[in-house]
Amino acid sequence: MPFDPLKLHRFSARLFDRTLPIRFMPAAALAAALALTAAQPAAARGPENIADVAEQVIDAVVNISTSQKIDPRVTELPDLPPGSPMEEFFDQFFKNRRGGGGNEQTPRRINSLGSGFIIDASGLVVTNNHVIADADEINVILNDGTKLKATLVGKDNKSDLALLRVHADKPIKAVKFGDSGKLRLGEWVIAIGNPFSLGGSVTAGIVSARNRDINSGPYDNYIQTDAAINRGNSGGPLFNLNGEVVGINTAIISPSGGSIGIGFAVPSNSAVAVIDQLRQFGETRRGWLGVRIQQVTDDIAESLNITPPRGALVAGVDDKGPAKPAGIEPGDVVVSFDGHDIKEMHDLPRVVADTPVGKVVDVVVIRKGKQETHKVTVGRLQDTEKVTEASAKQEAPPGKSVVQKTLGLELSELSDDQRRKFKIKSAVNGVLVTGVDPSVAMADPDKRLAPGDVIVEVQYQAVASPADMQKRVDQLKGQGKKIAVLLVSNGSGDTRFVALNLQ
Repeated sequence: MPFDPLKLHRFSARLFDRTLPIRFMPAAALAAALALTAAQPAAARGPENIADVAEQVIDAVVNISTSQKIDPRVTELPDLPPGSPMEEFFDQFFKNRRGGGGNEQTPRRINSLGSGFIIDASGLVVTNNHVIADADEINVILNDGTKLKATLVGKDNKSDLALLRVHADKPIKAVKFGDSGKLRLGEWVIAIGNPFSLGGSVTAGIVSARNRDINSGPYDNYIQTDAAINRGNSGGPLFNLNGEVVGINTAIISPSGGSIGIGFAVPSNSAVAVIDQLRQFGETRRGWLGVRIQQVTDDIAESLNITPPRGALVAGVDDKGPAKPAGIEPGDVVVSFDGHDIKEMHDLPRVVADTPVGKVVDVVVIRKGKQETHKVTVGRLQDTEKVTEASAKQEAPPGKSVVQKTLGLELSELSDDQRRKFKIKSAVNGVLVTGVDPSVAMADPDKRLAPGDVIVEVQYQAVASPADMQKRVDQLKGQGKKIAVLLVSNGSGDTRFVALNLQ
């Protein structure tokens, strides 16, 4: 649901109205109420050691200052008709912007600020990648104002983390990572930043949620907190009450740019593996399974007899990936990887990425209602390779042909003419979709079919013609099935699963 500032205002006003009458209480009642408040346990009022923790760790929190030299944008005159009375006006306007009548332009610098923290007294500093991205110069400013030039050790776009190195002439304070896996909802945490090199700023709040996916990347697994994270706090640490870093503050949801109590931090357990690789190799070396996956919806789970719905549905297998020789096939539902339960689709990329390259792991899949275990040697994900979700969007040129209609789909055999028209590779075989009735009932509306799609299988059985598909649909209806899972390919051979309502 989108954020509505007006709703928040009204809610706050109602709270204020309810607390207002305390002013008019009799003195004895007011004294009793205050005594009750004072008697509340410390946990109800908030932890008393926030100041102690902040004092202990604040010298390890630093300001990150970057600058980037850019060429000024060349601004062209608007496209005006020759002799237009506005031509002279715009010509004079842009000349003034350029600093006179000439075309010379002076390069300028863009500066940005963020936060970070020291994890090793030798001078290793962690921050967000977006804080230092494209910077020509990076400086780290300590809590006491000392300015140190930093060099980039390595960065990772997918997790938005970067590792810097500085050299100091005096001992510097470092902090340690804690176990973010032990965080509980409602647990107190402390966010510290150094956004404007004026010294550390401290805010406190609780863990609002864990494992948040905010659609910023394939490995989203954020801690959500209501501790205020404001401009310039990106890259700063999120501490538990033991003074351990349990997260790296990265993003907020806000219509105004300021904190509204919805902030997100990269969990320390996810960050440590990335930072260790950046420290050792200057780059990340993530595990790779070589599959494209999609969510196991309720309808797909019902058709595959998976109760309750769980796992990651394999929509396609890379011919050169580790999954292929291990025997993993499209239609398999991965429910466990290297001993880690896969509860939903987004769990699998995170677990695979954190697995050491070359490790042999057990992958448990459900295939046609039966559980199987496959041994897979984890490969290495290259930067050029894309993780993992099967896209259902397909655009194809329109076309009509004499076809058979089944469940609101216009179907045709794949002829050479059809392959050319819809740009379908020779390796793709099945039944061509040439039209879709707008009223056709798709069990999964986000995975709709479109002209140019090729139906390869219907409920794990290959089909080569519209007649094959009609026969298979009739067979499933006779078995009392309400949903059929179709394996669908686009013209390039990328497959996905679509749940089709048979009623």
